Amino acid sequence: MPNDAWLDRRYYGGDLPAAAERALHAVGQDWHDEAAAERHIREALILAPEHLAVQIAAYKFFFYRHRLAEALPYAQACLAETLRRNALPADWREVRPGQAAFATLEQEPRMFLFALVAYGYLLARLGRDAEGRAALTKVAELDDEDRMGARRLLAVLDGGGRDEDA
Repeated sequence: MPNDAWLDRRYYGGDLPAAAERALHAVGQDWHDEAAAERHIREALILAPEHLAVQIAAYKFFFYRHRLAEALPYAQACLAETLRRNALPADWREVRPGQAAFATLEQEPRMFLFALVAYGYLLARLGRDAEGRAALTKVAELDDEDRMGARRLLAVLDGGGRDEDA
């Protein structure tokens, strides 16, 4: 059996319980076995249901497994947490450019933008184009330099879901 010491590494800032972090690492180890990987995600969700790293991991797990409807609550949770962390209005539609350092590479504002892009893209993938477009348009409004790629995703939506550059 291979050395599993790497499962115990800590890099989520220390506020995530060690057992939850180990479960997140185990998802990668067992990615090839969807049922086992999902058990690890569920374990992490039980151990630290409110932690952003766990919410992101759950979103990614379901998204990359093409279980988009199951990914949506985690995208919403990530969005809500990043709004809270940035002291922004609870409704992302009310966020304005000057309310956070969106033009910088500061972690918290970037996490909000990433969460809103993920949310918007997921909505579009679920066929909720108007809602997805609204979220991506908000990111484009806040991210002048389009570091998050929202304008490109909007162009893909405008092209009927085809990326002309691909």
